[in-house]
Amino acid sequence: MSTQWKIHGERVVDENRHIKLSTVDVELPDGVRFTQYVARMPRCAMTLVLNESREALLMYRHRFIIDKWVWELPGGYVDHAEDIAVAAAREVEEETGWRPRTMRHLVTYQPSIGTLDQPQEIYLAEGADLTDSAPDINEAEEVRWVPLPDALDMIDRGEILGAATVVALYRALNLSA
Repeated sequence: MSTQWKIHGERVVDENRHIKLSTVDVELPDGVRFTQYVARMPRCAMTLVLNESREALLMYRHRFIIDKWVWELPGGYVDHAEDIAVAAAREVEEETGWRPRTMRHLVTYQPSIGTLDQPQEIYLAEGADLTDSAPDINEAEEVRWVPLPDALDMIDRGEILGAATVVALYRALNLSA
């Protein structure tokens, strides 16, 4: 099907290094026109680190936007010219104090393509070594190795809510099946 939406203009509402928020004037194929908010954010890289016992390295942190304490994978923004796998490994070490031994791309996805353009890159690291550096206190209250089945139960209990962590854990489950 070749029917497409027509874009009649975009107006930037706010922009900084973390987000570009715009309104876009759109026309649907049937002629209906409306204005849509669009957010564009930098690429993010997260890592599912698994140890030899198939436990996932998770961080416990407060997310003020939803005012909840949740468990998540380590990860963050990729700097402009930075290699994505290098960024993902860097974030693991900065946020947890563990250095991944291997890095393999697991999956790329977009979390909310109706409004948000923010590519999410998830990597799989098998094994990690504890470093001398302490985890960033601004990133996590606690860092813990969690058995994969327990992590999946944490999703069901609402202790894991972030899309990247949910996607990574279910993807890992499919890899081991």
